[in-house]
Amino acid sequence: MESKLKSIIAGSGATAAEVSPLAPAVRWALATLALSTLLSSLGTSIANVGLPTLAQAFNASFQQVQWVVLAYLLAITALIVSVGRVADLIGRRRLLLAGIFLFTVASVLCGIAPTLWLLIAARAVQGLGAAAMLALTMAFVAETVPKAKTGSAMGLLGTMSAVGTALGPTLGGVLIAGWGWRAIFLINLPLGVLALVLAHRHLPADDAGPKTKGAGFDTVGTVLLTLTLAAYALAMTMGRGSFGVVNLALLFAAVLGAGLFVFAQARVASPLIRPALFRNPMLSAGFAMSSLVTTVVMTTLVVGPFHLSGALGLDAAQVGLVMSSGPIVAALTGMPAGRFVDRFGAFRVTITGLIAMLTGACILPMMPTSLGIPGYVAPLAVITAGFALFQAANNTAVMTDIRADQRGVVSGLLNLSRNLGLITGASVMGAVFALGAASSNLMTASPLALMAGMRATFAVAAVLVVVALAIALLGQTLSRRR
Repeated sequence: MESKLKSIIAGSGATAAEVSPLAPAVRWALATLALSTLLSSLGTSIANVGLPTLAQAFNASFQQVQWVVLAYLLAITALIVSVGRVADLIGRRRLLLAGIFLFTVASVLCGIAPTLWLLIAARAVQGLGAAAMLALTMAFVAETVPKAKTGSAMGLLGTMSAVGTALGPTLGGVLIAGWGWRAIFLINLPLGVLALVLAHRHLPADDAGPKTKGAGFDTVGTVLLTLTLAAYALAMTMGRGSFGVVNLALLFAAVLGAGLFVFAQARVASPLIRPALFRNPMLSAGFAMSSLVTTVVMTTLVVGPFHLSGALGLDAAQVGLVMSSGPIVAALTGMPAGRFVDRFGAFRVTITGLIAMLTGACILPMMPTSLGIPGYVAPLAVITAGFALFQAANNTAVMTDIRADQRGVVSGLLNLSRNLGLITGASVMGAVFALGAASSNLMTASPLALMAGMRATFAVAAVLVVVALAIALLGQTLSRRR
């Protein structure tokens, strides 16, 4: 990692006198942020592989143990914007240290939990810590890294997120086999302590005094947004694919809450999210594209296992190996993607990434099953590499030139848009796949039905990428007119 971080500093455009004293501090700060990103992404992926073991250990149903994952994701989704705003008010370093500490302590509580519901409660607390870590890593990049190398730093964070996603299932399987399910949570103890020490020693200190002069905390807005996001996330995740009366009620509550939140934000002196933010076409376009693109990425995760097992006849181990190729490609592409952003500009790389994703989404469902695993992995690699390019470019475009007192909340909004895309993709694209396959039980659907579902799902995914392309072009045009 040291060599990769050094490359971020090299060629930043600053003079030798300016860069030399700052280079070690920037490298160590980036190492801290990279480890924080790794921990938060590992927190999701490593728990998924343990669900069958947890079901046996606690004599629980799959729907019950699924809350071990959902509680973590719900906490992040509902609280990430609020955490970012609090950081803008009281200091980012202070809150990131608190987030890492909370994540580490909650991990230990997960590892020693005597009952399933205490484990789920500890996972929700762990998600709160992860929300602070996710919301503040990109904000710190804007604060610590030279502007000319922001893309490379964002690429590094993208790489670490992909590494955490790819490493989770493998590491979790090894830990469960050797030491039991508690080890998948206790492994965070030494990593969390290391992150805490690095953050304490190497992140820049917060400015003395209040971060935003005369600003207060919007309690009403925070409560409304938290409840709204929680209602939406629950509406999209409850029922394991069915969408009943409870889901509709939660979705209605989310819509109502969103309306109340917008109404409240226009009438308070210090809103949680300033409406003026969304008058910036670059920010609005970045948030919208992030949601659309991550919805497409989730499509590969939802459809992939059914296609690989049902249409290609792979066993569970082979499916897991093939599915890990996506995060591996993202990990390998993240750093080069960041360098491309620094060299060619965020807009060009955004368009290139979206075109690559569109190409892969069009090719993947057309590949005949006779081509086997290579016929699936090749277009998947194109989609994933395109996503890595897009993510590095979009994160850079959104976080560049943001006012210092807005970096936390903007970083939180960017992560929120990604989470909403993942949650929506898991629900909506899964429903599209089942509808296209014309089967209520995908486990028993024929290979032809699964291929039909693939084509329908990726047709929708291609449309979403086209919409993202249109938003990118429109956002660029509006930005030039400002």
